[in-house]
Amino acid sequence: MPEPEFVYEDLLPIGSDTTQYRLLTSQGVRAVDGPGGRTFLEVDAEALRLLTDTAMHDIAHYLRPAHLAQLRSILDDPAASNNDKFVALDLLKNANIAAGGVLPMCQDTGTAIVMGKRGQHVLTAGTDEQALSQGVFDAYTRLNLRYSQLAPLSMWEEKNTGSNLPAQIELYADTTPGHETTYKFLFMAKGGGSANKSFLFQETKAVLNPAGMRRFLDEKLRALGTAACPPYHLAIVVGGTSAEFALKTAKYASAKYLDSLPTSGSLAAHGFRDVELEQQVLEMTREFGIGAQFGGKYFCHDVRVVRLPRHGASCPVAIAVSCSADRQAMGKITAEGVFLEALETDPARFLPETTEEHLATSELAQRARVESTSGDDVVRIDLNRPMVEVRAELSRYPVTTRLSLSGSLVVARDIAHAKIKELLDAGQPMPQYLRDHAVYYAGPAKTPQGYASGSFGPTTAGRMDSYVEQFQAAGGSLVMLAKGNRSSAVTAACAAHGGFYLGSIGGPAARLAQDCIKHVEVLEYPELGMEAVWKIDVEDFPAFIVVDDKGNDFFATITKPLATTIPVGPRS
Repeated sequence: MPEPEFVYEDLLPIGSDTTQYRLLTSQGVRAVDGPGGRTFLEVDAEALRLLTDTAMHDIAHYLRPAHLAQLRSILDDPAASNNDKFVALDLLKNANIAAGGVLPMCQDTGTAIVMGKRGQHVLTAGTDEQALSQGVFDAYTRLNLRYSQLAPLSMWEEKNTGSNLPAQIELYADTTPGHETTYKFLFMAKGGGSANKSFLFQETKAVLNPAGMRRFLDEKLRALGTAACPPYHLAIVVGGTSAEFALKTAKYASAKYLDSLPTSGSLAAHGFRDVELEQQVLEMTREFGIGAQFGGKYFCHDVRVVRLPRHGASCPVAIAVSCSADRQAMGKITAEGVFLEALETDPARFLPETTEEHLATSELAQRARVESTSGDDVVRIDLNRPMVEVRAELSRYPVTTRLSLSGSLVVARDIAHAKIKELLDAGQPMPQYLRDHAVYYAGPAKTPQGYASGSFGPTTAGRMDSYVEQFQAAGGSLVMLAKGNRSSAVTAACAAHGGFYLGSIGGPAARLAQDCIKHVEVLEYPELGMEAVWKIDVEDFPAFIVVDDKGNDFFATITKPLATTIPVGPRS
């Protein structure tokens, strides 16, 4: 083997920036002359703070035009299921409400993530991370966002920081020629549901062939489920110089940050996009039948596949998603000023003439020829009736039946469930409120003045799976409402105790707050903040039967892998 020659290329050689930016200010930045005839860029801390503050506002309320266009395309696709279209329409309506700047698009307003690349001739005073964190602090404390960050006081004790700090801030040196006086940023807000669908698999060369990759992805992608609010922007990274680099690359790819990578590899060993495999994987996800949460083809909007170099004894594969709250924006600071990506402030232009009533039919319910007393396929459920009557009504209909819920719900999630379990373990009875009412797994964002509720969408149901058998055996949680698929243990518990799990559309938290939630009050544990037990009154709250009292689970059949092969064709 001949001696190699030295060759250098960036591991992720990103192309030119085609982002559409808007100018925030020309203040706080200035070009100055330096030694050797070089030009430097001085950046004030206030410029960093302002950029971050504005970015966190915008990504909580606005989406990229391309994302909204993809939602609209679902409504225009004759092959999309009615369930796909119903979810897409609800998400577009939610985006329109969030764009008003009061209610954020999702109640989980996320961990604030800031990634910056600082040119070699950019000068700042002090600690950049502090100024960026101040911007996060100002946005979250001023806006109707939610504080989700827990400070560990000991290994077992935690307390909410009350500001959504700390943020995840990562700053890098940018040595690319032409970037000397540019400071570039990627801002993200990553909610728990989406972040929890980031996975690392330590594989071997056995997956590096079409059949092996198809079997692997068929199993792992189905297992993503719907808890992170599809349709997804899915990213898959194969290879990596380390496990952590593979995962980070997947996160960037899900945000479209790596779209300008090369589309073929070389001995320079840089990363590249495999656009042919992207299309094949997208078609595979459309065959799953999972769709946009309740059946159909739109499990994913799109797919990004990045191939990285690897150590011969290691083959990491990373998977990540960006959910229906597709929250990220690019930013930059140059001598001309402070700039932020121009997100869509008028999402109403993507709304069709089609109304919700045109999309009211759940397809599987239609096949079962289900008819409600209201004359359509949407079953109205009065939650204020005795629990035994609510369950008897639900028992009449098959899984996937679309519901409209009105009445009182009890809201409780992770910490509240843990406290109730402690009561049961100590021999205390199940709280009466969980016996009398359906339980909604959720946690609200801050309530704006004049509103009954802040953004208040469903949280991931699977986090409460371990409680269901004990709670239902004690007479509580017999009707549950949340998002995403659940374990077989939940299905078994519902069959044994006559329970139901109802799926709510993940994503439209602003619309639910504005249109469906009429009253909110704390029932218990007010010291827990958004994790308290709440009672809410809802009207026409949309849901679907996912698990019934007979042991049927909508997701059970569509998450079984199918062993087929990714086709191999000539490379273009």
